[in-house]
Amino acid sequence: MRDLTEVGCEDLKPIQGTPMLLEVDTGAVKVADWAERNQREIERLLQANGALLIRGLRFLGSQQFGAALSTLFGEELIQYTYRSTPRTELRGSVYTATEYHPDQIIPQHNENSYSNRWAMRIGFLCTMPAARGGTTPICDSRKVLAEIPDRVRERFERNGVMYVRNYSDIDIPWTEVFQTDDRAQVEEFCAANGLQWEWRDGERLRTRQINQATAVHPVTAAKVWFNQAHLFHVTNLEPELRASLLSVMEEAELPRNTYYGDGEPIDTAVLDEVRAVYERNQISFEWQRNDLLLLDNMLYSHGRGTFGGNRQVLVGMARPHEAAA
Repeated sequence: MRDLTEVGCEDLKPIQGTPMLLEVDTGAVKVADWAERNQREIERLLQANGALLIRGLRFLGSQQFGAALSTLFGEELIQYTYRSTPRTELRGSVYTATEYHPDQIIPQHNENSYSNRWAMRIGFLCTMPAARGGTTPICDSRKVLAEIPDRVRERFERNGVMYVRNYSDIDIPWTEVFQTDDRAQVEEFCAANGLQWEWRDGERLRTRQINQATAVHPVTAAKVWFNQAHLFHVTNLEPELRASLLSVMEEAELPRNTYYGDGEPIDTAVLDEVRAVYERNQISFEWQRNDLLLLDNMLYSHGRGTFGGNRQVLVGMARPHEAAA
């Protein structure tokens, strides 16, 4: 293979029109050695594109993946805190991908954009492609912002997004979200991260947090659509499940929901417009075993399609970043 210092963006093969695929042949070189030798060039290509799919590496397990990802990102991987989905932690801050039912689609989202802290880098390793489906479609957050209607963008930017969560076994309990059963530690986290909290009867917890709808990338200065208003909103649930929940609880009791930052409801039609923009701009590819997908978490969102059979995708994150006040 050519040394990566000779590889330019024009050498990346397009997948559905986006330059993001880099095919490599490491021969007998260990993945760890390859990652160390090419870290700067991989970072250069990733900064230029925001997304990079590397095909041809040979991983032997989650530990090797975590070590290689840490080398490529130039930092230790971080733990998945303030969780919104169920995952299993493996070794070295490597996790399984979200453990939702195979029949459930996961909409486009930038990881932890419902928070005021997030990872700038996220990596996915496919150790077992699904027999059917199971893609991880991605979407350029800059293009999404450019296509959001001005009236929609302006109101979101003016008010922000309020995330309301009621933690219970219907979704995921607060002990799993915050990775502790100590209420004092939860309160300390909430106070440090701008969450309002309320303890309710039966060890129940409700939080509210107002965060950004758009953000400016700290390195490229690109402005991006960066929130999960459409994903946390009650209309993201299947109609039958939504009707079932609302038949036994008030809207304020729902496991999760979103509002404008001033507390006003978000019209369903507005969120449907946002979802349509994501749909138009999604890029999808078929996973192959040992495919490594690297994303700048602000420049690209990701999701998951339905699948049949077994599917194993590992995830690691790095470079924590805090939103401007």
